[in-house]
Amino acid sequence: ETISKYGPDATRWYMISNSNPWDNLKFDIDGVNEVSRKFFGTLFNTYSFFAIYANIDDFDINGKDILVTKRPEIDRWIISELNRLIKEVDEAFGNYDATKAARNISNFVNDLLSNWYVRLTRRRFWKGVLSEDKLSAYHTLYECLDKISRLMAPLAPFFADRLFLDLNKDNQSEVKESVHLTLFPLSNTSHRDIELEKKMNYAREISSLALSIRKKNQIKVRQPLSKLIVPVKNTKEKKSIESVSELICAEINVKKIEIIDDSSGIIVKCVKPNLKILGPKYGNKLRILKSKLESLEKNQIDLLEKGQKIFLDISKEKIKISPSEVLIEYKDIEGWIVANSTKITVALDTRVNESLFEEGLAREFVNRLQNLRKQSGFEVTDKIILYLTPDKTLKKVFINHLEYIKNEILANDIVIKRELQKGVNIEFNQIRTSVELYKINTQ
Repeated sequence: ETISKYGPDATRWYMISNSNPWDNLKFDIDGVNEVSRKFFGTLFNTYSFFAIYANIDDFDINGKDILVTKRPEIDRWIISELNRLIKEVDEAFGNYDATKAARNISNFVNDLLSNWYVRLTRRRFWKGVLSEDKLSAYHTLYECLDKISRLMAPLAPFFADRLFLDLNKDNQSEVKESVHLTLFPLSNTSHRDIELEKKMNYAREISSLALSIRKKNQIKVRQPLSKLIVPVKNTKEKKSIESVSELICAEINVKKIEIIDDSSGIIVKCVKPNLKILGPKYGNKLRILKSKLESLEKNQIDLLEKGQKIFLDISKEKIKISPSEVLIEYKDIEGWIVANSTKITVALDTRVNESLFEEGLAREFVNRLQNLRKQSGFEVTDKIILYLTPDKTLKKVFINHLEYIKNEILANDIVIKRELQKGVNIEFNQIRTSVELYKINTQ
């Protein structure tokens, strides 16, 4: 029943990625469903994205290529990660560790390729002209999908073959009739860039922390915010974050990132006792200990953060405190919210002024209209004319954001009318309007 519903590949991938074949596995149909949706669904959607725009632009895989060294940084990064993956998967299969191979492929497809590379580069595919930048994006995404089809072939033979054949039907340099008749990929060490991988990891970690603040405080990503503060410990860390700051700003939708010296004191740390450990250990001395910890100097807090022990004088007794016995927390500055991981701390300015609020409304309005475009069955390249009923808030938004809205929804014109015959109601925040979308015949 599972195989007939989800196919043998999803069933096999679920079982192999969950545990080694010699371990017990409690079979769960929901797990197969999740693998089918999250891994195979994501990979299929990524290929579909590539295919839609490649067909629109008549992209020819046999045509002009761009040297990897000449491609933009984001392309060089994903190619570097791809070659790291090839090495890891080859070694895993060599060690008969199919579970590790499956997990590494899944992580690459979900976290790096789909959730980072494609999302950050999708606008390059939307551009009208088949420029060198766009060609670079096509060749990069093609190579990732092609190599993934070959890496996953031993574990998902049917899906891999379909993906490979669809990608290579017009490829003159690849004449094989099946992915299973091709050579397994080799990792190209000259395309690895360890420093670039580290830099992008900074970008991903900082973005993840900032997005977690938004989610926790119910601030939509479409709402622009003014600033993110990132404290750093050294110049190297500062330079790495600076080099990807533009990318982070776009990802988390903030206007600027301020990188500060870790000792600046803008983000205030406080130390609290880990009651589970120190409670039973010090009993009636806990109140004094708590007070001492709360008044620690910054250099002592830094030592604890680095994993070192400190000594405190309590009731004429020297007490040794180790990092595991305390909790280091961050005090939120007014209007700012702080989040941290083991390596990085960020503070997000969550205050929204009128200008930022109106820009957020413009983005929200665009999102509603793009959904309407899809529901109306428009092609991604179709130009439209938009009719809408008057709205005071929208009128204010149009003053600064009309061109942005028109460009995003491919509207040649936006016309305000008192009444609409077949209007679709759009309501959010203070905006109440009715809209009609019509495709413009460009022939």
